[in-house]
Amino acid sequence: MATFKVESEQHGELNCWRISNERADLLIAQQGAQILSYQRIGEPPLLWLSDQAIFAQGKSVRAGVPVCWPWFGNLQRNPEPVQAMYGGQQAPAHGLARTRDWQLLGVEEQGASLQIEFELPQARGQLPGWPHDVQLKLLIELGDTLSVSLTSRNLGDSPVTISQALHSYFAVSDVRQARVEGVDGLHYIETLADWEQRQQQGALQFAGETDRIYLDTPQALSIVDPHWARRITLTCSGSSSAVIWNPWTERAKDLPDMADDGWQRMLCIETANVWDDVVELKPGASHSLQVKIASDAL
Repeated sequence: MATFKVESEQHGELNCWRISNERADLLIAQQGAQILSYQRIGEPPLLWLSDQAIFAQGKSVRAGVPVCWPWFGNLQRNPEPVQAMYGGQQAPAHGLARTRDWQLLGVEEQGASLQIEFELPQARGQLPGWPHDVQLKLLIELGDTLSVSLTSRNLGDSPVTISQALHSYFAVSDVRQARVEGVDGLHYIETLADWEQRQQQGALQFAGETDRIYLDTPQALSIVDPHWARRITLTCSGSSSAVIWNPWTERAKDLPDMADDGWQRMLCIETANVWDDVVELKPGASHSLQVKIASDAL
């Protein structure tokens, strides 16, 4: 039987748990149920934690896997049914879940894996400006791979429409040498060119700021990192869209929680339900958005 350790840690203003077993080490914040770092023993990190991360209440950490829910990005860029769910004043970017404390329901072994489950109690009709009754749970499974699953169940009596993302920051040796495979031929929204729709040719390589919404994505995408001689494979379910982002030089300088050269060591591939891939939950219905993260030697 595998053994594991759960230790409480304080990072700045945030309560966190470090959970480890003989395979890997995981750091999770109570705020947002946000995975801050994930590293397999003896290997470079798989998820990126900014050197200049700010651990403050009410602010998502530049790291790991922030949970964007019940909308992604700028609410005004979302489809009308998602916008109509919110009745508040200023809508914060990336929704309401990532800056609130979640409840840790339990940590337990299931066979060879470790299961860590969180719930956001405020999603049951208590989020400001968003009065819908949804049971929102996050299940993290730590085994040979890392699996993150966000499940929304509509407990109300009218439909609820959401957009969402598992906003994963991956660690790379140098983004200028890395590439993303699995996107060849896909259509994407180029948000840096007036949200124009374009088509990807070949693997995605990086030579400047990147902020794209890929449409009709396959189940698997991968990051090939020649210098670290590894391939990170993302296997997704409940999603047919993905956001790929890197701020590059100028944008990174404007980010107080990222070193000026921090952009070189990270790459976001966000497993998502965005654009025309939003989720409508009828009363009693549920939906799970999941990504499994694996890495293998090249």
